[in-house]
Amino acid sequence: MNFAPEGRSARLKFGLLGRALIWNALRQAGHVPSDLSVQQRLRVQQRFSRRVLGHLGVQLELRGLEHIGEGPYLIAPLHEGIADVLCLLRLPLPMRFVARREIFGWPEVGPAITRLGHLSINPEHPLGGFRDLWRGASTILGGGESLVVFPQGTVLGLQTDFQRGVFEVARRVGVPILPVALSGTHRIWEHPFAPTLRYGQRVALTVLPPVSAQELQAGSLEALRIRTRRATKAAALAPGSPPVRYFEPDRDGYWDGFRLVIDPDYPDLACRMDARRASLIPETA
Repeated sequence: MNFAPEGRSARLKFGLLGRALIWNALRQAGHVPSDLSVQQRLRVQQRFSRRVLGHLGVQLELRGLEHIGEGPYLIAPLHEGIADVLCLLRLPLPMRFVARREIFGWPEVGPAITRLGHLSINPEHPLGGFRDLWRGASTILGGGESLVVFPQGTVLGLQTDFQRGVFEVARRVGVPILPVALSGTHRIWEHPFAPTLRYGQRVALTVLPPVSAQELQAGSLEALRIRTRRATKAAALAPGSPPVRYFEPDRDGYWDGFRLVIDPDYPDLACRMDARRASLIPETA
C-alpha cells in the first residue's frame, strides 16, 4: 500500500508515527488466535479502528444509532474508500466484512483479514461470487455477527448502482438489512485513484431504519432495492454532510473489464458508460 500524506506537517506526522502504527496494528491482527469469540473479534477490530482514526484525526459524526437493534443484520453501506471499514467499526455491533479476493493478497492486510475471519468473494464471477456470499453469510449471521456487504461493489462514486445480490442473500438467510450512508471517507485515503492521505477529515455515518426480514420475504426485492438505494444516497447528500465522491470516467478511468453498473437515476453517466462498453465490442463482418 502506498501513502502520500498531503502537506509537510502530515508527511512528518505520518513518517514519525502513522506508518509504524498502521503496520504494527495490522501485524498484531494477523497473529490473533484463529478461534476468537464474537466479542474478542469485536474488541480487536474496534481497538484497531480507534487507534487509526484517532491518529488520522478523523472527525466522525455518527447519526441514526437509534435505528440499531440487537441484530444480526446484513449491513449495506455506501462505499467511498478503504476508510469506510474503520468508520463502520465504530457501530455498536459485532461484524465481519465481505471483501474482494484480491485484497486478501495484500501484504499485512491479507493475513489480518484472513485471521479475523472476513469473507472473500470474486465479484467478477457473479454466480460463484453469489454462492460464496450466500454460504458465508449463512455461517456468519447464524453465529450472531452482522455481515457488511457493500451493495455498490466499488469505491468509484455515488452514481454506481446497488446490486441485487445483497437483497437476495438477506431474503434467503432471513435477516434484516441495515442501510448506512457514508460521506467524506474518500478524502482520507484516495486509493486506488491516488496515494493521497489526509489528516483531520470530516466524515458522516448515518444509519437508516432497517429493511425488515418480513418485508424482504413478502415484498418485491426490486422495489426494496430501489427504495433503499435512493434513501441511502439521499441521506449521504443531506444538507450539512461532508461532500460525497462522484465518479468521473475522464478522471478516474472507465474500469473496463470490471463489473460496474451505473445507477439509472444518473442517466447521462449511464449513457456515457453504455456507449463506452458498446465501443469495446468488436464489429462482426
